[in-house]
Amino acid sequence: MTRKLLPLLLLAALAGAMGPAQAEKADRNKPMNIEADALHHDELQQVSTFTGNVVLTKGTILLRGARLEVRQDAEGYQFGKVWAEKGKRAFFRQKRDTLAGAPEEYVEGEGEIIEYDGKKDDVRLIQRGQLRRYTGATLSDDITGTIITYNNLTDVFTVDGSRRPTPGSAEAANSSGSRVRAVLVPKTPPAAAPAAPANTVSPLQPSNNLNPRKP
Repeated sequence: MTRKLLPLLLLAALAGAMGPAQAEKADRNKPMNIEADALHHDELQQVSTFTGNVVLTKGTILLRGARLEVRQDAEGYQFGKVWAEKGKRAFFRQKRDTLAGAPEEYVEGEGEIIEYDGKKDDVRLIQRGQLRRYTGATLSDDITGTIITYNNLTDVFTVDGSRRPTPGSAEAANSSGSRVRAVLVPKTPPAAAPAAPANTVSPLQPSNNLNPRKP
């Protein structure tokens, strides 16, 4: 199967409802589309494997990698796992829900392996994980670690930097160390309320030249 767009209505939602001001709420109602060079489906195991320049879109969600495996459990929840090409990282992006008039926000992630858990509604960036948040075109936060777990429902992420790569391995050669690294830009405080207008009425002034009226 060569480079055909595969609309998968069966995978229309990775998980349940998303809370307000979290991941783009409209995404959960959008169909999932996967483009790849080849597809292998195992009906017995309910597993679909896409290989070759895989591109997944679902509303504002974008996922790219070399191989994607999608399965569904007995409850109907879907799970996805994407692998990058050797020496590279898979890519994830999703638009955030923002207030009307506020700048658009996006969350981006990279890792050698990216996992979606449709039941928990979270994403895991595994091996050389990196999570970035953009406000408009400006990078706001930049987090790196061995494993980063980001939950769409709660907008909470956890980072594990403790696992050390095997000495001499490709992972060790590309690793910047086992410690968690973060760049957190301070949020812009809300604009102060305009000052009350000054009192324009002139106050009464005392006079030293009183001239009382003569009888």
